[in-house]
Amino acid sequence: MDGIHMFFGKAEGYEKYRPSYPRALIDYYYRELGISSDSIIADVGAGTGLMSRLLLEKGSRVLCVEPNQDMAAVARERLKDYSRWEWVAATAENTRLPERSVDFITAAQAFHWFSQAKFKEECRRILRPGGKVALVWNNRNEDDSLTKESYLICKRICPEFRGFSGGKETPGDYRSFFRDGTYETRAFPNDLIMNEEQYLGRYLSASYAPKKGECGYEEFIKSLTGVFDAHQQDGYVKWRNTTFSYVGEV
Repeated sequence: MDGIHMFFGKAEGYEKYRPSYPRALIDYYYRELGISSDSIIADVGAGTGLMSRLLLEKGSRVLCVEPNQDMAAVARERLKDYSRWEWVAATAENTRLPERSVDFITAAQAFHWFSQAKFKEECRRILRPGGKVALVWNNRNEDDSLTKESYLICKRICPEFRGFSGGKETPGDYRSFFRDGTYETRAFPNDLIMNEEQYLGRYLSASYAPKKGECGYEEFIKSLTGVFDAHQQDGYVKWRNTTFSYVGEV
């Protein structure tokens, strides 16, 4: 099953419980990579607009490319106070954007859903000369006991679970995606403090998580609650997380 359909019915949870990206990441793009308020950016796999909003706050024009209409409805509400954006109901492999029309492309928490070869060709088509692509993930600390125990629950209960998506865990050779195998990697600390609702909501927003009424849902909630209770202090857990960015020409 593809990512478009696996997220149907999960847009509100995605918006409410998915973490954003650190300001240091966005500052890096604008201070060191030459992006500015004059830039046109295609945020591909925009989802509910988590990355798009951070780019809009910098004044850039953002083209939010996303085929899931549930996500689109949530994003329109999220981005309603901004004017320099446009929703494009299209896929990463066929964005329907004009040739050489964008200065920069972001794919935040989304690249692992794309056909890498087709997306690469599409990036080459729509990017202006010198334009770059940024692949971004929020990545759990795989050595943390909270993550380890949660992983085992997902593996046991969720048939569609294939591992946590993230920069280090995502299969694929970035060297084959970026031109001449050259790209810049940056890591930004982004630990998250969560209460029980936020912790459970983050897992329920995942593509592999069972929905209410589906087989395994009650067991999923019960098992994750047990992990939360074992790790919480004063009603909160620390979700150890790092935001990874991979930037280069294609």
